[in-house]
Amino acid sequence: MLRALATVLIWALSLGAGAQVASPHAIEPPPWFAQSFLDFREDIAEAARDGKRLLVYFGQDGCPYCARLMQINFTQKAIVDKTRRHFVVIAINIWGDREVTWIDGTRLGEKAFAKLLRVQFTPTLLFFDEKGNLALRVNGYYPPRRFDAPLDYVAGHMESKVAFGEYLKGAIKDEASATLHAEPFFLSTRDLERVPGSKPLAVVIEAPYCAGCDEMHREGFQRPEVRAQLTAFDVVRFGVGEREVVTTPDGRKLPVDAWARELKILYTPSIVFFDAKGREVFRAEAYLRPFHLAGSFAYVASGAYLKEPSFQRFLQARGERMREEGKAVDLWK
Repeated sequence: MLRALATVLIWALSLGAGAQVASPHAIEPPPWFAQSFLDFREDIAEAARDGKRLLVYFGQDGCPYCARLMQINFTQKAIVDKTRRHFVVIAINIWGDREVTWIDGTRLGEKAFAKLLRVQFTPTLLFFDEKGNLALRVNGYYPPRRFDAPLDYVAGHMESKVAFGEYLKGAIKDEASATLHAEPFFLSTRDLERVPGSKPLAVVIEAPYCAGCDEMHREGFQRPEVRAQLTAFDVVRFGVGEREVVTTPDGRKLPVDAWARELKILYTPSIVFFDAKGREVFRAEAYLRPFHLAGSFAYVASGAYLKEPSFQRFLQARGERMREEGKAVDLWK
């Protein structure tokens, strides 16, 4: 009833000259997404009263991952039923102008809100508990066979019991390679300390039985545009859970698994980028399609991250330049 009244009130206010104009959603969400004044204090409280939790979806126009989430995942009845049963879902356009009220009362536009929560990828899903704490962040697109895992994890209040990365090991039964793939550009060195004159470093974290890892090797790393970017980096690869001791980019000696925990690696594959001084400057979590994968390496190699904090804006500009040069730009293929 409250949400129905809210919808009517929004319509009525829109007739007034001073009314806030709602920005269009990047990818049209399904009709069962909640209508909201975007006051997160109210949304979290209302969800809790209904025995649910708040799920916030961040998307943008032209995002093929967002389109797949809406058109594939959220058209499957089992996924829709589970999501509606356990969550109140709100959509945010990362370039939108609607006013958002955060849980501390701060008011800001959608663009600034996405920046506040460090949203770099679309789609990004943020799950909040009943007190407004972040229960889980999912960066990037999960296909249907994997999408049940975050839903079940948060619906089951598992965030206080087990790390999501550990939960995924038993929750997803991918038909994928039991062994890690080799690549000629992977360095064998375990001394990753950056010294004057070092290249930037890309650390690839993978796991067996990881369909996204298989796809990254089968498609992403085979593309000429990706290979061209790799030459600017030292690239090393580790498996999740490895105990081998390495020298980290900042000169410390740690077992790989301890270092991965310190880096808060939750997803495979993940690529963590370090600059020539050993500082983490960017990361890509979950497999990215080739255009985005090449863009991730270019973002760091070019130093663009120092001037443009938004990876999405960098990608947009890069795509526009490529089109002007007569190059084909396909965000999905």
